[in-house]
Amino acid sequence: MISENLESILKELPQGVRLVAVSKFHPLSELQEAYAMGQRAFGENRPQEFAAKAVQMPQDTEWHFIGHLQTNKLKLVLPYASIVESVDTEHLLEAIEAWGERNERCTRILLEVHIGAEETKQGFSPEEIPALLQHASDYPHVEFCGLMGMASHTDDPEAVAADFGRIKALFDSSLATFPNLKSFRELSIGMSDDWRIAIKNGSTEVRLGTAIFGPREY
Repeated sequence: MISENLESILKELPQGVRLVAVSKFHPLSELQEAYAMGQRAFGENRPQEFAAKAVQMPQDTEWHFIGHLQTNKLKLVLPYASIVESVDTEHLLEAIEAWGERNERCTRILLEVHIGAEETKQGFSPEEIPALLQHASDYPHVEFCGLMGMASHTDDPEAVAADFGRIKALFDSSLATFPNLKSFRELSIGMSDDWRIAIKNGSTEVRLGTAIFGPREY
């Protein structure tokens, strides 16, 4: 099933859009099946699970941390992360910078934007993003690579498209305002239920779990 799902999704993905297989809660054997099909980028959101899987998969696996990251869990995530997609507070950003300075390591990140209606979601407001990027040079051990966001939880495709459009507009304005941020090129929007809408709104990366692996195992 995983192989068939991957093959079908990859046929639909346009050039320039990367697939991150969200493998959280799924056993290592399923990641290995996806890896055998050529999938290299995997997304996890629990630090302990992330670290355990990272040491068991091949070294060329690209690990994306996509969940809320507590500062006391950095040592489980940052040694293995290709990118942290879910930097949602200035406190976390400062902690990643401090860890990088101590360990002589630069961490690639996406800034998580809170656009949707749900107050429970994490992330920066659109108004906070320009101020953070204005001071990017204050974080020499952090590489700002773009934005990540989620649409409101709704069955209305027009509302989802509107949310993604707002994130894309913020992404575009950030590119125009801060052209010196050469690595700022990624827009990570779109999950299993809405990835096709995200692609129409400029996504460069979709994060798909259920569409690849089926329902999660808890």
